[in-house]
Amino acid sequence: MLPRVETDEEFGRLVADDALLRPGVLDLCRRLGLPGADPVRFAEGSLPVYAIGGAHVLKLFPATVAGEAAREARVLAHLAGRLPVPTPELHASGAYENGWRYVLMSRLAGADLAVAWPDIGRSGQDRLVDAAGEALAALHALDPAPLADVVGPGDWAEFVAGQRAGAVRRQRERGLPPEWGGRIDAFLAAATPSGRVERALLHTEFMRQHLLVDGAADTPRLSGLLDFEPAMIGDPDYDFVGVGLFVTRADPRLMTRFAKAYGRTVDPRTAMAYTLLHVYSNLPWYLRELPPPPGADDFASLAEAWFGTG
Repeated sequence: MLPRVETDEEFGRLVADDALLRPGVLDLCRRLGLPGADPVRFAEGSLPVYAIGGAHVLKLFPATVAGEAAREARVLAHLAGRLPVPTPELHASGAYENGWRYVLMSRLAGADLAVAWPDIGRSGQDRLVDAAGEALAALHALDPAPLADVVGPGDWAEFVAGQRAGAVRRQRERGLPPEWGGRIDAFLAAATPSGRVERALLHTEFMRQHLLVDGAADTPRLSGLLDFEPAMIGDPDYDFVGVGLFVTRADPRLMTRFAKAYGRTVDPRTAMAYTLLHVYSNLPWYLRELPPPPGADDFASLAEAWFGTG
């Protein structure tokens, strides 16, 4: 009952049409033993995701990204109970109609940390940053080998080389000013990690938007880490792109706390290189969100501003 989707363009038009998706969602709920459910669509996210009452979340994947469904299901099963922050419990996953796949998982308690953050006091924010650093360290400490058949890339160096080859073009397509675009190749030549690197399970979008928080305003706690369909296996430093841009938000004091909780600091130049190489990189947007301080007119100084510990 969900329409066939064969291109990203078709999915882009369909994903916003909840009236077209809803009959299939209701049918799938019935098949999964949740009759009478009243699915409520989450407003955010690139995929259709529904709250099914207070206990379940249903995420849908069209055929164009079917591999992401298998990846999220396997990662959730692998993580169950192994991190200091809760992750969704996998209840079911599989194929539906017309190439669609689904993941049914538990619904975690708490509010979106990005939304809640402004109302949390400084001491509470510090507690959350500490907990986030500990959670990411625990994720990176897990053995990723059992997931290697569904979580890539198989060759990290090859992935990095491919991202580097297209880095300037991608940023220019997103509207990067020429004064920045002309500096990318030289910076990456000097700052891109080379040789063998440690391999870890990566979230790839470790950000406030994928963390949940609950508890009192003065003693908040992280209550969830979500969205593992973009997970990868590779250099742990890659996850610090999201940390610097979306968790600590270029605040050196918070980055210092995060690094202490994580267990080590990351070279800001490495984090900046991975910012340019990230699969979702959008430097013009980052520059609008986190304007460079006066004098930060090259990538080395921008790296210190965004990822330095002060």
